Amino acid sequence: MADATPDQHVVIVGASLAGTRTAQGLRALGHTGPITLIGAETELPYDRPPLSKTLLSSDWSASAVDEVRLISTAELDQLAVELRLGTAAAGLDTAAKLVRLADGAEVGYDVLVIATGAVARPSPWNPASGVLQLRTLADARAIAERLALKEPVVVVGGGFIGTEIAAAAVAAGCPVVVVDPVPEPMARLVGPEIAGSLVGLHRDNGVTTRFGVGVIGITGVAGALTVELDTGERLPASTAVVGIGSIPATDWLTGSGLTLDNGVVTDGFLRAVGAADVYAIGDVARWPHPGRGQQVRAEHWTNASDQARHVATAIARGTEAAYESTDYVWSDQYDWKVNAVGWRDPRGSSTVIGDLAEGGRVAVVHADAGGAACGVVTVNWVRALNQARRRLMAGEPGATIVEALRQLS
Repeated sequence: MADATPDQHVVIVGASLAGTRTAQGLRALGHTGPITLIGAETELPYDRPPLSKTLLSSDWSASAVDEVRLISTAELDQLAVELRLGTAAAGLDTAAKLVRLADGAEVGYDVLVIATGAVARPSPWNPASGVLQLRTLADARAIAERLALKEPVVVVGGGFIGTEIAAAAVAAGCPVVVVDPVPEPMARLVGPEIAGSLVGLHRDNGVTTRFGVGVIGITGVAGALTVELDTGERLPASTAVVGIGSIPATDWLTGSGLTLDNGVVTDGFLRAVGAADVYAIGDVARWPHPGRGQQVRAEHWTNASDQARHVATAIARGTEAAYESTDYVWSDQYDWKVNAVGWRDPRGSSTVIGDLAEGGRVAVVHADAGGAACGVVTVNWVRALNQARRRLMAGEPGATIVEALRQLS
């Protein structure tokens, strides 16, 4: 166990959920040293899940925006956290323990926490206007303004974010087409057992899907776009929203000596490989997952929050416990609530309990090749989710969890 040093200067790069929760956690755990929180955006720290959910249909009043704030200026002052917004980190000197900012300033640290998250994978299609992506509060505002026009929208990308945007567009009164090169994109997220039901949900709500089809070009301007598919089909659109994944925000770390490979590579304690007194957390971190037996980078709200708590404890109290992920993620799809915990082993088996068509709720229990439970997905069934999570944590076999959930149905 390392000794805690409560007077150290902790610099947190990334005014994200992970970064903000780290600062709050440090103070709650008794850290008395200076804390500096650095953010590239000018906005106070805010929560990202609402960007693709409630905020797209919001009135964008000051009170609506305040609801997604993670912390206020008054709270930051009370915690004695120095907030430096509007200037991105541009470099890191681990030998001198200095963070270089884009405006030329340098910030020294005793302990550094990298929480810069991820950025939207750049769109390969960039006409003069009309193509948008969602990652920031400003992005959400721009998309909401387009949806308010009630004009045709094409969403490129059929993952959770893309389909949540599609649901918001439908609710706003827009004709919507979702395009994805994968024949069943939802299977990546919930498994093939119930992926078709989620696709059917969107179709039932008026969304047109073009799955198994790629986009080869987007031309025109906002209000008069043409989205060309590799089938030769040309889709008219007023707005195109491109959601083709994200990439970790690590460009500023080039040459720092840290190990960068689809994120900042860490050890099991979330300490960055290649430097002392540096941690990486949230979407930017890639750590050894003990359950999966491989390095993992997880872009989940719960993971960011849990890792912030873990690192704050390590800094403030000197604990040396390895990080254990809860692997929890959720999505709102119209009035359906999709929850997933753990993961799906492609070499294992999956068992479905319930029926969305008849009972309106379902659970899918995933087991690995040896029969050990490794994950569960539920739709509209919180009681099953809660029981499955407890049993997963207890290490119960997949068959035992399946039988327990069957007793609930």
